[in-house]
Amino acid sequence: MIDIRRTDSDDLDFKALVKRLDADLAERDGADHGFYSQFNKIDKIRHAVVCYEDGQPIGCGAIKAFDEQAMEVKRMYVSPEGRNKGIATRVLTELETWASEMGYAKCVLETGKRQPEAIALYEKNAYRRTENYGQYVGVENSVCFEKVLKN
Repeated sequence: MIDIRRTDSDDLDFKALVKRLDADLAERDGADHGFYSQFNKIDKIRHAVVCYEDGQPIGCGAIKAFDEQAMEVKRMYVSPEGRNKGIATRVLTELETWASEMGYAKCVLETGKRQPEAIALYEKNAYRRTENYGQYVGVENSVCFEKVLKN
């Protein structure tokens, strides 16, 4: 059975999954990891979700205000044992629903070129590539996306 729970960055299951995400990204990003990690702090995230399969935490994601119109999707992760089951799409859909409920018009996000499965996930879920924004302008490894939400 799959359950999704809304929470925040104080949630212990969310913290544990983010720790696994950070270990995976450190391996993928190599020397670039320090640059990216400075933008991925989870303290004070008020909108996070954790996905459970049979009571075990297997996926997570979060959103935070980007500007008055957009929420930024952050900290998306599905553990290896939860992959290829549609978990990431369920987490992403829950985050989009939450953003829409709060009156935001779109979601934006950044991912890395070394994460082809993440790029495929966002493209499959109707995100379109945009110019790199904010701290990611001019960063060769970054790919930015946005999706207009249905309100």
